Amino acid sequence: MTTNPKPANSRLDPEPIPRRDMLGLMSLGAAAAAFFLAILGMGRLPKAAVLSSPSKRFSVVIPETVLPGQAFSPPGRSVAVFRDSEGVWAVSTVCTHLGCIVKANPDGFECPCHGSRFSLDGSVTKGPAPRALSWLKVEAAGGKLVIDQGVVAPSGTKVRL
Repeated sequence: MTTNPKPANSRLDPEPIPRRDMLGLMSLGAAAAAFFLAILGMGRLPKAAVLSSPSKRFSVVIPETVLPGQAFSPPGRSVAVFRDSEGVWAVSTVCTHLGCIVKANPDGFECPCHGSRFSLDGSVTKGPAPRALSWLKVEAAGGKLVIDQGVVAPSGTKVRL
């Protein structure tokens, strides 16, 4: 039987890396990758990850086509604006029962979720809503109305144009 002799190792050939050293190098590489990704994540922190919401204070012009006593709802707002001979007022269209947006009808407002009904001045005509719709603060500023959805005004508060 003949055996082939192993080729002689050269001094220039790298030594094989032991298993324990290879595992140590791999864990060091994983730690370095985690550190690098953490630094990238911290770089994103100064930028807010939330969307801005529209301002609760906004200006609106009631179109001339809106009749006195008829509700005008500005696009994208949960407010109904009214005009009559005494002045202008705004009523929130957020139902006081569970926060649904009420829909205007000729008699007032109706909640599509649970059937509450409100008159044009926001008072409850049919439950389950526990209280009237909120009147909102309205100011007249140079032919425009400024409505603040964050401030509740006493019921019956009207602004002259």
